[in-house]
Amino acid sequence: MEPFRKHTGLCVPLNRINVDTDQIIPKQFLKRIERTGFGAYLFHDWRFLDTGELNPDFVLNAPRYQGASILVAGTNFGCGSSREHAPWALQDYGFAAVIAPSFGDIFRNNCYKNGLLPVVLSEDISADLIRQIEAQEVYRLTIDLESQKVIQSDGTAHAFEIGDFQRQCLLNGLDEIGWTLQFESSIAEYESGREVY
Repeated sequence: MEPFRKHTGLCVPLNRINVDTDQIIPKQFLKRIERTGFGAYLFHDWRFLDTGELNPDFVLNAPRYQGASILVAGTNFGCGSSREHAPWALQDYGFAAVIAPSFGDIFRNNCYKNGLLPVVLSEDISADLIRQIEAQEVYRLTIDLESQKVIQSDGTAHAFEIGDFQRQCLLNGLDEIGWTLQFESSIAEYESGREVY
């Protein structure tokens, strides 16, 4: 995983609530054994028409949002099934962070484990950000994990909470296995002194 410290990126608004993981990455695309390649299928049923062409009415297909790396969404983003492919698809598409008023618990934890930052801001602030993104041709935010703030271009900052363990893992680019391997010598020392039965 790459460390996440501070990220400034183009924003895209997904003004929908209860976006479940089956919409993020539909089940028919879960056959891959790699973690890569899922971005092509992100929000597939919304991004594409039945003909296979891009849906011009879906926000991710708008030219002004191409290259966006911060998704701002509605309440309960990532609800539904526990598929880890959902954060994989978001990352593979190019997103570094998702901002929403709330997340599905399993989805949020899967984000942390894969280096995608889920940021919880209030419904009012999230809705206001969505309005501003929709109103401006280009809208960027800075997410500073070290200070735990989302910073608008005018300097307005919004604090967000994150568990210390998750924060340290993201800042250092470590998943749970990587975190444990930091203590490999201590683990080996402990194991060498154990009696084997």
